[in-house]
Amino acid sequence: MPLVNLKEILGAAAGEDWAAGSFSVSNMEMVLGVLQAAEETGSPVILQIAEVRLKHSPLELIGPLMVAAAENAGVPVAVHFDHGTTLAAVQTALDIGFTSVMIDGSRLPFEENAALTRKVKKMADDYGADTEAEIGSVGGSEDGSEHIAVNCTDPAQAVDFLKKTGVDALAVAIGNAHGNYKQAPQLRFDILESIGRQVSTPLVLHGGTGLTPGDFRRCIQNGVKKINIATATFDAVEEAVRRAFEAKAVAGYYDIQTAEVNGAYENALKHIEIFGCAGKADII
Repeated sequence: MPLVNLKEILGAAAGEDWAAGSFSVSNMEMVLGVLQAAEETGSPVILQIAEVRLKHSPLELIGPLMVAAAENAGVPVAVHFDHGTTLAAVQTALDIGFTSVMIDGSRLPFEENAALTRKVKKMADDYGADTEAEIGSVGGSEDGSEHIAVNCTDPAQAVDFLKKTGVDALAVAIGNAHGNYKQAPQLRFDILESIGRQVSTPLVLHGGTGLTPGDFRRCIQNGVKKINIATATFDAVEEAVRRAFEAKAVAGYYDIQTAEVNGAYENALKHIEIFGCAGKADII
């Protein structure tokens, strides 16, 4: 199946009781593991990398790999640039062939966020790509390097933001945070329900690691159609490698590689089941 736009996947989920998993990757092994799980279950999937990760996985190297993997996959795959903070990096992702980009202006004043988002939306439109933005602030940070306080999304501002930007997907903050939660999060489902009643644009949940299956399903029922999984992927890969060494199953490099693929596969498989997207590839 061909590389697809984000809107094709999220549009198929609109009004349905499922969401697409958007899995952060940083190397070929993670890409292979995620796609193995997606193909085995017949699930559309999104591969993504955040700008903050590029110091470890340069976009000029990992990006073409992600696009090539999507083009050769047996299920619909969108390739997404997550939490873009600079126009230069967003431009590079579009040049490489990413089918969606996120500009994160959530820490800017509202009007500045909207203006920046409009600029990126125009850039993406010129490439036939889609745009995600964020209103409110998801807690933590994508790489755990700083603490960002949660600033829950104001439903009225979300409506206004969508009118001013026309983005294709909107990330909202409802008490969710990046990284591993130190205690059980108290999600503001009342805010999510209010936003979901007022907008038709697919909503995005960041900070999915550590939420319960019940949390995920309630979010899906209230308009969330893209769920980002990053920390859980990295943790699963690390743990799989650790288990392989502890089991004395590593005789050489390729045993480490196999463990990495398996870790990403197992994590994606678990979340695909929770998100209800298995078997949905055929409707895209």
